[in-house]
Amino acid sequence: MKKATTTIDWNYLEQHNWCFDTAMSQSPINIDETKAELMEDVGEIILDYSTTVDEIIDTGYAIQGNVTGKATINGRIFHLQQFHFHAHSEHTINNTHFPLELHFVHQAQSGKVAVIGILFMLGKENDVFNQIIEIMEEKSTDHFVDLEKLFPENHTFYHYLGSLTTPPLTENVEWYVMPDLIEISEKQLAQITKWYDHNHRTIQPLHNRHILKKEFDN
Repeated sequence: MKKATTTIDWNYLEQHNWCFDTAMSQSPINIDETKAELMEDVGEIILDYSTTVDEIIDTGYAIQGNVTGKATINGRIFHLQQFHFHAHSEHTINNTHFPLELHFVHQAQSGKVAVIGILFMLGKENDVFNQIIEIMEEKSTDHFVDLEKLFPENHTFYHYLGSLTTPPLTENVEWYVMPDLIEISEKQLAQITKWYDHNHRTIQPLHNRHILKKEFDN
């Protein structure tokens, strides 16, 4: 797996040095389901992702896949830039962490950033995850990955305004965290976490922000 050419000047052991004192809308957060407000907007997320991952690289802090595609979120188009993994999960639901969290990072033409977070649990082997691992281990030449199958069938999500979870911690990022868990096997988790097993940011204060929930029947 190729390493990124850029170097980073921060690490997860010194998170207390990352942030500026005036930051009030940071991520990740704990999602308290009892305090989430129902989202009145249509809120639909429509995915149109490429099934070819351009490359998977070691950024120095995460495993990242560079890929194209788009997501239409509440009627607005966001272009997929990349996906990457955090272990354990960065977001918590009712103060519970999960073994792994996958972030799909998008950007609109306006510059607005939207991140969709997928949470994982231990269970049966995941075929799509195997496709990613084969590219990481350079066993695949076609780079085919059906990324949309890494999403839960039900696209119910929690939405809030936050930030990037790594420096520069830019705020005004739209977050969409899906609570329905995706299964991976213990072996697959180990294949990812052998690279990074502690690349998660600590939970940040909610302050006066609202968490919205959009529920879908299917």
